[in-house]
Amino acid sequence: MKLGFEETQTPYVSGSQRARVWTEGWVSKSLYCPNCGNQHITQFAANRPVADFFCPACGDEHELKSQKKAFGAKVADGAYHVKCDRLLSSNNPNLLLLNYDLQTTSVTNVCVIPKHFFALDIVEKRKPLAPTARRAGWIGSNILLNRVPESGRIYIVRDGITISKQSVLDQWNRTLFLRETQPEARGWLLEVMKCVESLGYREFDLDDVYAYEDTLSALYPNNKHVKPKIRQQLQLLRDNGYLKFLSRGRYRIRS
Repeated sequence: MKLGFEETQTPYVSGSQRARVWTEGWVSKSLYCPNCGNQHITQFAANRPVADFFCPACGDEHELKSQKKAFGAKVADGAYHVKCDRLLSSNNPNLLLLNYDLQTTSVTNVCVIPKHFFALDIVEKRKPLAPTARRAGWIGSNILLNRVPESGRIYIVRDGITISKQSVLDQWNRTLFLRETQPEARGWLLEVMKCVESLGYREFDLDDVYAYEDTLSALYPNNKHVKPKIRQQLQLLRDNGYLKFLSRGRYRIRS
């Protein structure tokens, strides 16, 4: 996979406009579909809401966010209500996070967050634009990247190094079961996955996850039965092959 941009000549003066042309061109020419492995994905016509690319083989759609610096805890996105509607639809896009270096005109990182890691819980409603703004009253959204488990951050390029395609597809398929979970119920499952990953070791006890009871209670204040909910989510993760049950109250994260 070539990481350099080919479109080094553009009519735009600003660095951000040039980078947009370069990154979109690079994705069209160099990036394969992480869902099915098809060699190329195709760019939609301009101004399509939410999605930027699609795979002609499997139909998966992709939204591209690109910037020079590393992505932080959240990333700005489009209209809040449009985003929420797409999250609840079958063609919700995967999210491509791309970092680039303008001096070397090349890609440094490409991380994809599969669409099955999106739940309404990780979309934040921004304040309406001021009455003096050109789009007064418009309400945007933020994607809360810090609410996405590590298993939902699949690198295709990391620190200028290309990850093997087979490794990317294997990581993708490992959590594909989440697509069968309704978006309204997916938030709890993702939060428990995040708790399990944050333990820092592959084998753990039920009590280790119970230690996050206060954290989960703060996220879901209307749920008064957090421990039973944790057990339920661990069972779902076990049934779908993400966890292995070792003995009473003890689990292992499958590799």
